[in-house]
Amino acid sequence: MSECNCGCKTSDYKLHILNEKGVDIQKSMYGLFFEDINYSADGGLYAELIENRSFEAQKNTGGFNINYDSLYAWSAYPDNGGVLEIDNRNGISKNNPHYLKFTALDKNCGFTNSAYDGIYAEKGMSFNVSFYAKTDDYSGSIFVSVQKNGKTYASEQAMCEAEEGMFLKEWKKYNTILTVGDSVEAADFVITLSESGTVCFDFVSMMPTDAVLGMFRKDLVEKLKALSPGFLRFPGGCVVEGYNLSNRYKWKDTVGSAEHRKHNPNRWSAHTDLGLDDGYKHYNQTYGLGFYEYFILCEYLGAKPLPVLSCGLGCQYQGKDAVNTDSDEMQEYIQDALDLIEFAKGDASTKWGGLRAEMGHHEPFDLELIGIGNEQWETEDNDFHGKYEAFERVIHKTYPDIKLIGTAGPKVNDEAYHTAWQWIRNKTKQIPNFVSVVDEHYYMTPDWFYENDGFYDNYPRDIKIFAGEYASRLQGENKPNYPQANNLGSAISTAAFMTGLERNADVVYMASYAPLFARVNYTQWSPDMIWFNGKTSYVTPDYYVQYMYSNNNGSYTLKSELTNITDNSRRLYQSVSFDSKTNDIIIKLVNRAPVSRTVEIDLAGFSINAKTGITILSGDNLNMCNDIDNHDRIKPLEYELEVCSDFIYDMPKYSFTVIRISAV
Repeated sequence: MSECNCGCKTSDYKLHILNEKGVDIQKSMYGLFFEDINYSADGGLYAELIENRSFEAQKNTGGFNINYDSLYAWSAYPDNGGVLEIDNRNGISKNNPHYLKFTALDKNCGFTNSAYDGIYAEKGMSFNVSFYAKTDDYSGSIFVSVQKNGKTYASEQAMCEAEEGMFLKEWKKYNTILTVGDSVEAADFVITLSESGTVCFDFVSMMPTDAVLGMFRKDLVEKLKALSPGFLRFPGGCVVEGYNLSNRYKWKDTVGSAEHRKHNPNRWSAHTDLGLDDGYKHYNQTYGLGFYEYFILCEYLGAKPLPVLSCGLGCQYQGKDAVNTDSDEMQEYIQDALDLIEFAKGDASTKWGGLRAEMGHHEPFDLELIGIGNEQWETEDNDFHGKYEAFERVIHKTYPDIKLIGTAGPKVNDEAYHTAWQWIRNKTKQIPNFVSVVDEHYYMTPDWFYENDGFYDNYPRDIKIFAGEYASRLQGENKPNYPQANNLGSAISTAAFMTGLERNADVVYMASYAPLFARVNYTQWSPDMIWFNGKTSYVTPDYYVQYMYSNNNGSYTLKSELTNITDNSRRLYQSVSFDSKTNDIIIKLVNRAPVSRTVEIDLAGFSINAKTGITILSGDNLNMCNDIDNHDRIKPLEYELEVCSDFIYDMPKYSFTVIRISAV
């Protein structure tokens, strides 16, 4: 893999690393972008297993036409054992008025939930199950169970803590713990009545007892934590905008008790560009994962929170929905931003800080950054620039230390992008803190990423960049349910581009791959970094690239000189940094060639420890990828080798390498 340079071998490249500081690298440079796309929240990171738990499901019947379909995912069990009706009189929440009125026609009849692809449980797994119920005259028992093909894997009687053993005419919460006696997949969650009769149900929940912080799916959140993210941008993405403004993400609807969070159809149920079929028309947001939970997640991950708010524009890909910049309605959007800051930072005596404390977090959250709009751009009839300016004036008057994230639009190669930057630079000359970081997005081909590792080499250094969404994809790969898009080729090209982000860390302050999650067969967009189903999850080569960068983030770059000696057909992509905490020199190398290449690494200006760690991501061909059945087809390999201050490293074909060398 490497050898000391004794003059007996000629290298293809020479990398001379100087003992001279380059530019500082932000400690929080590499982070995460989370959007509720591809069933990333409900059905994903949020560990709730019940689908349409509060009977508020809405269906997109075409375009932006939305109708209630409150019985979606629910059915009688057995098929003819009962009658399911929806009522909306005197529900447990005015925000979510619908509930189930179930009549059992015989003993031990009930109803079941589809739970996406059914319940998966390994032997011994436990689940917290709860629901609200009321009845006029039922006096029997209610059982919850996990069943499949006539076999019962777990069954318990649900009890009411307030009135043990009694079912009341008022709404009361009933709960139990289900422990599965044997492993099962695609099983039914069932609620049954021991006798015939009628009982009303609402807010049915089944949450794994091993859910992290009682809410996050364990395997998924552990994969996030392993990335050591510097920040978390949430809740999107296009869901911030909505397919129209009535559908936009309203953070105030996502806080307080979960039962009262107002249900909302997901914007990705109506992405006309992708021709989504009926399988996504019930994609909804329960907001069990809301702004409070996002802040909690940031604390758990050790990441800075970066909430993004609607600026008064619906998704510009879907329509022209906009509020008038000078209207009272626009002031409501701006007030939402002020109230969010109070929710995060205000003390318990304030309205919104008090709500945060009431929810269980008395101390303020560490909020420094807020994004205004997602990837908006100026048009003749939307006045995006004026809208941002209105937000900036009011927010900085009250909270001058809050850093605002602006946007240069969805692309980096069109007229709107250049118009945005002209406006940003002109305004920043007048108002120095007008924008702290500008969000730029790149969904490009692998060739674009290879050709643009120097994209920021000549950028002006005065305004900082947030590479907020990037993914390498072949033409036509932006389509539903296409995990093959996350192959080695996409990952290697992204790694090459990121060497340029790191070399230009004095202007590129933040970077995050997107999208983050995709549930298999529930996916509106590909590629995605982490794929999962109800049983398991796996990471992609793109994940490993992010992992290798975020866990090898130096304190500053080192100046270096690269020479192509024998190989002029393929460029070598590189960045070099220094970790001041560990005294490690960190070298990142990308070889895109279909053959191995050698590089002579000259560290003559350093005293080094002979032992070094090398991590390599590579494969036999660029189409290699992991999948739901083969998690480890491609993954990084780690080695420890002895090197000297001038050594030759043999880069495998199609590879991304990180070398850590201790300077003594």
